[in-house]
Amino acid sequence: MINTKEKTGIAVAGTILVDEINEIKKYPESGELTQIVNVSKSVGGCVPNVAVDLKKICPDIKVSAIGKVGNDENGKYVLDVLSKNGVEVNGIIEEKNGTTSFTEVMSVINGQRTFFTYPGASADFGFSDIDFENLDAKILHLGYFLLLEKVDNGDGLIILKKAKELGVKTSIDLVSENSDRYSLLLPCLEFTDYLIVNEIEAGKLAGMEPNDENLELIANKLRELGVREKVIIHMPEKAVCLSNSGYICVNSCELPKGYIKGTTGAGDAFCAGALIGIYKNFSDEEILKFGEACAIMALSTADATSGLKCESEVKENYARFRG
Repeated sequence: MINTKEKTGIAVAGTILVDEINEIKKYPESGELTQIVNVSKSVGGCVPNVAVDLKKICPDIKVSAIGKVGNDENGKYVLDVLSKNGVEVNGIIEEKNGTTSFTEVMSVINGQRTFFTYPGASADFGFSDIDFENLDAKILHLGYFLLLEKVDNGDGLIILKKAKELGVKTSIDLVSENSDRYSLLLPCLEFTDYLIVNEIEAGKLAGMEPNDENLELIANKLRELGVREKVIIHMPEKAVCLSNSGYICVNSCELPKGYIKGTTGAGDAFCAGALIGIYKNFSDEEILKFGEACAIMALSTADATSGLKCESEVKENYARFRG
């Protein structure tokens, strides 16, 4: 029997992986050797990044993680990190013979990063892996589309449909790639309450050039394509939101030189902030500003999640730059 009690909290479903970060002095040419000077590990992907951020921002909100890991060292590492941060992990399946998805990050000191990813268990995550009978969430956020094979090829649509049948609000995000696969997501928009994407992803979905002049047109197109409540588009220079309340744009704060220690996880932090704003019924302008405030916190550290603090500290830090 389906659980009919009033739903609370936020469930984050989709990509779970581990980032193996290798620091190098320079990227080698083909056939060359380069030395790795430091090795570290961190959780990555939509589920760990957004879920941990949500708990750091609002420890009192119930946050559930839904996804798939392998029954291996990396899988246990992910579960341990999430649990220690207060995220409920009962919705994560440990695939007996699977390998936890991972990304080998080659990070040039004070330079660019190159990513080699292994799809692993997350690619096999789909509709049958979600216990809808016991899904207790006001919002289900599903990401990253275009990294989840089953979700991209039909399961995403039936997951969102089922959530809507249960009265759960739905939110999605995706990854940026140079392909025509964005069309796979179009049927999902009809069952999406909140679309939270960057300008490149929004433009690809709408089939339009992602520049400043087109942002409002892109947002309108995505509403026409089916997004139910809010289209939220973020980029380094600004963020915009289109809803039944109209269209609003908030320009980004100017950060002092040296403030940014890394961009990893900034998009996920914005997403987490926007979800908190939606959950707490902020105005569209407040949602955009709080999303930016969370992204600014993430930019202050090299990894994806350690920069995030509680809601009051996030707002206090933001006030330094917004004035």
